[in-house]
Amino acid sequence: MCGICGIYNLDSRVPIDRVALEAMNARIAHRGPDDQGFYVSGNLGIAMRRLSIVDLQTGQQPVTNEDETIWLVYNGEIYNHAALRAQLVDQGHRFRSRSDTETIVHLYEQYGTGCVNHLRGMFAFALWDSRRQRLFVARDRLGIKPLYYRLTRDSFLFASEIKAILAHPSVRTEFNLPVLPEYLAFGYLAGPQTLFHGIQKLPPGHTLEIDATGNVSLREYWDLPHDATAATQSEKECVETYREMLECAVQSHLMSDVPLGMFLSGGLDSSAIAALMTKLRREPIETFSVGYQEEAFSELPYARAVSQHIGSNHHEVRVSFRQFLDALPKLIWHEDEPLVWPSSVSLYFVSQLARERVKVVLTGEGSDETLAGYTRYAWTLWNAKFDRVYRQLTPETLRHSLRALIAHSSLASSGLRRRLQHSFLGKDGASWESFYFDNFYSAFSASAQEELLGDRAAQVAGPIYEDSLAFWRKSSGEILPRLLYTDIKTYLVELLMKQDNMSMAASIESRVPFLDHPLVEYARRIPPRFNVRGLSGKWILKSAVKDLLPDEIVHRKKMGFPTPWRGWLEGAHLADVEKLLTEPRSLSRGLFRSQAVERLFTEHRARLHDHGDRIWRLLNLELWLRIFFDGESTAIVSCSEATAAHQ
Repeated sequence: MCGICGIYNLDSRVPIDRVALEAMNARIAHRGPDDQGFYVSGNLGIAMRRLSIVDLQTGQQPVTNEDETIWLVYNGEIYNHAALRAQLVDQGHRFRSRSDTETIVHLYEQYGTGCVNHLRGMFAFALWDSRRQRLFVARDRLGIKPLYYRLTRDSFLFASEIKAILAHPSVRTEFNLPVLPEYLAFGYLAGPQTLFHGIQKLPPGHTLEIDATGNVSLREYWDLPHDATAATQSEKECVETYREMLECAVQSHLMSDVPLGMFLSGGLDSSAIAALMTKLRREPIETFSVGYQEEAFSELPYARAVSQHIGSNHHEVRVSFRQFLDALPKLIWHEDEPLVWPSSVSLYFVSQLARERVKVVLTGEGSDETLAGYTRYAWTLWNAKFDRVYRQLTPETLRHSLRALIAHSSLASSGLRRRLQHSFLGKDGASWESFYFDNFYSAFSASAQEELLGDRAAQVAGPIYEDSLAFWRKSSGEILPRLLYTDIKTYLVELLMKQDNMSMAASIESRVPFLDHPLVEYARRIPPRFNVRGLSGKWILKSAVKDLLPDEIVHRKKMGFPTPWRGWLEGAHLADVEKLLTEPRSLSRGLFRSQAVERLFTEHRARLHDHGDRIWRLLNLELWLRIFFDGESTAIVSCSEATAAHQ
């Protein structure tokens, strides 16, 4: 695990500015506090920061081949590297180390750019082929490890985090304003763009090659199988196969030369991995949990119950509102973009706790998106079923009137209106954007943004749903496999970015066994009816691990590191956030209409609507602008200072 960065000047006569490369590398020192390395030759420079996990003595980077014509910097873990190494030795390759990094170098010598097809694990790497004068970069299949780049006619810059690219003196920090509508809706961007103009993400499952003339080849080397109903096994056979493959995935993810542990929420996913770790290691494991002072939002009792059941060495941390708010600026800096979910803060604090005892943690990410664990999947299936009948029997004018009544009536509580708005009665079944994306993802729908956006933002506003819809259209078959495909390509990628950045902010490595790609491919072929029962999902997983965990854990409602954000938005706390978002400095940016922002707080305070998600979205955006554009990256912003008097 580490951070990587590099510069490729497309004019071979322009040498690398070593000072600039060092500045880029220093910006991601938290990703690798154990070591650093550089390779600079002419117009090419690559660098890395190392968090030593495997081959502590001889695993330094950059790594080269025997004749030093290939150089590599790499971030991740290759879980099948030992098997690959044996094959490569048989084919005549000579190794200098025990590291998985060197395996990639020799794979490239043997298979060229097809080397990525042989890798099983999480990775982002950059490989310089001096003979061909080409830079080859790659990202793992699911997007577990991040990789960003900036291409101009003069240079190609890349890094594990955006801030490293911003550290290059040629880069001017510029807000990518046209993507603001997509951010306001989802909190993230589903396509390759970022909130920084000119800086892009290398998509998961893709490679990029660039030569000395600036010619770029972007290639997708892996995609989820679209024959989602190809499995012919019975439900019992699916359960047995999934359990066997999951156990193998967990076993492979235990590869480490340093101590490792488990993030334990007390939910099914993390509990299943923790139980399998205990079974495989045959000794107590280290488990780590986070909670809040507000017991209703704390999963600590469930995590303790699982810890007691499996006999782990358990550790907990509680986060106060003041700690939460104080951490926001730093965590937005670490994530490079606004935090999508308050749970990022929880993840950071539990990562800090874990760093006191281990360098590697396993997590439960990925099960919900591959096995239909979120309630929204089952809810959408029922919604679609009832909506077909509803639209056949009810005129559009009546349906429109009922949707308006649900949205604005004062006769129902905000909670009841919220639930009705998630049903086919509150959403337009003729519009997939409304029926699914607005229903479960969008803080600000397209119609809400018409009232919110200021003239400056509205004039350049790009499409809201297009990048997500592109994956929906690319998928095929039954509704559920299409929902899962879209989420794996969009929502899950953002979850993984959160997981990576928050754990790396504390200098620990996080691993995700549920996203071992053969396991994901198998899950894709499980018939939908085996996963969803009524409004509950993940029946394959529940059946596969029922011998490992108590029933109350297997069938417990999902929470997933919840935070009491909505409860905090009351009284003085709400007033403090409102003050920050409506002060002249914030409104002078011209992004939003002041009346629309003020109305959000008025309606939320009066409990006419629950605008907690919208307020979170606006707050994070303003803090992000202050950190990256106003230069407050090391300061505690005013909203935190203002709340101090109310603790």
